Amino acid sequence: VHVAESGGGSVQAGESLRLACTAPGITSSRNCAGWFRQVPGKKREGVAAVFPESSRRYYADSVRGRFTIARDNAKSTLTLQMNRLKPEDTAMYYCGAATSCNDFYQLVKGGRLNYEGQGTQVSVSS
Repeated sequence: VHVAESGGGSVQAGESLRLACTAPGITSSRNCAGWFRQVPGKKREGVAAVFPESSRRYYADSVRGRFTIARDNAKSTLTLQMNRLKPEDTAMYYCGAATSCNDFYQLVKGGRLNYEGQGTQVSVSS
């Protein structure tokens, strides 16, 4: 499945970016779909996810209140609106999905998610 991730860039602290991940099926309500990030030399970190069959969302403590995840079913696109960006948000961001959010976070820690693409780089300068 072709996964297209986009929206990354270089911004100043306090600015916003909107990431998008388009892939057939990623927004299926049967999936836990989400975003994770990685800085070179560090472990992958789950950032946000939307639960299957639900509008319930999960956010990492470090981004809660600043980031918003959403599904656009008509466009098969998963988005991540990132506001009030901080230098510590600098990372490569990836989308992915699993059959449950428990599996999603386990695979973020060690494994490969469905729909995992090449990532999009976000760089935030102070």
